[in-house]
Amino acid sequence: MENEGGPQLIGVIGAGIMGEALISALIASGRQPATITISEKREERAAELIEKYGVRAASLRANVQSSDAILLVVKPQDMATTLDEMKESIRSSTLVISFAAGKRIEFVNSRLGSAIPVIRVMPNTPTLVGEGMAAISIGTGVSASQVGFVKDFLSATGQVVVVAEELQDAVTAVSGSGPAYFFAFVEAMVEAGKELGLPEDIATQLSVQTLVGAAKLLDTSGKTAKTLRENVTSPNGTTAAALASFTKSDLAGIVDKAMTAARDRSQELA
Repeated sequence: MENEGGPQLIGVIGAGIMGEALISALIASGRQPATITISEKREERAAELIEKYGVRAASLRANVQSSDAILLVVKPQDMATTLDEMKESIRSSTLVISFAAGKRIEFVNSRLGSAIPVIRVMPNTPTLVGEGMAAISIGTGVSASQVGFVKDFLSATGQVVVVAEELQDAVTAVSGSGPAYFFAFVEAMVEAGKELGLPEDIATQLSVQTLVGAAKLLDTSGKTAKTLRENVTSPNGTTAAALASFTKSDLAGIVDKAMTAARDRSQELA
């Protein structure tokens, strides 16, 4: 359902894969396609989304002028140019929702003006299948109805938490980049399975379903990861042997170093 008092007209700047996922979420949360306008440089891509969702398309300037809320789904390196193009057209009451990794609310306000209400979002790629994790940080001057609007449509993509902006770099390291850690682990399991003699398709199926099932068990059992790990680990058994190898290789230290590197790079992108 739409939030009472929330934005009536919504602009989406950048209609790539994530932009499309957000369009779908807006519609799933109750927004009418006719209230959503996209700005996309690739004409064939714009036509595709108009055909698929029934949304409208407009130039960036026209979209910004008419929208009550703008979803900025552009690459961090394109952010400054996009904001500069928006500056002359945006109204002071228009909510800007930024999905650009590493770009702080202060950066958006420095380009558009301090009066513009801004919400910063760090999503992740499972958003594309409705199992995303989004963390939002709220700038000054953002109304309760605007926060409600963002929480509402992001809930259609998965789960949403609110964090202080200084924690967004840590969020990036955990959930923003996190899916890639999972994919890398699956790749490693598949390759190890092949080394042990399994055909690639069987090794892939075994690895993927095992991790999907383990994640579902963790999500629904109400038990901690530590408890579930202990439950499946028999003394001197096969799982214990594998986990001992992980410990010897300092798995916890490897993960800590990797996530710290992701956090540090997010800070550099600011």
